[in-house]
Amino acid sequence: MAGETDLKKLLATMTPELRPGIHVFATLPPDAPVPDAFEPVMLFREREGTTLIALEEKAKAAGLEIVFRCRMVTLNIHSSLEAVGFLAAITTRLAAAGMGVNPVSAFYHDHLFVPADRAEEAMAILTKLAEENRG
Repeated sequence: MAGETDLKKLLATMTPELRPGIHVFATLPPDAPVPDAFEPVMLFREREGTTLIALEEKAKAAGLEIVFRCRMVTLNIHSSLEAVGFLAAITTRLAAAGMGVNPVSAFYHDHLFVPADRAEEAMAILTKLAEENRG
């Protein structure tokens, strides 16, 4: 099933959803096993180590050093992995508000990890961006 590639349509029809819980970023040394019963939302292996994004309580229970307390926003539109400009438009708008964001693209949706204390503000910005592209 192919995802949407039209930028205007992506922006106009996205419905951001603030997911429950506080997420965090953590890292493991290269080749270190992921702790048992640990369920990361994302795992990415780099030369320097493995990056994990997980719920804060899971990371703490596993004894991991955590950084960047954030909330996960799912952009509920099936965007194509080949779509051009979708995340650029979104991250540019959040950057204009002085907000850092860590985007992750998965097969069906894009997800944003925004500072936990600014999640509601991010949702308002994303909702406004969608509304602007509908009119």
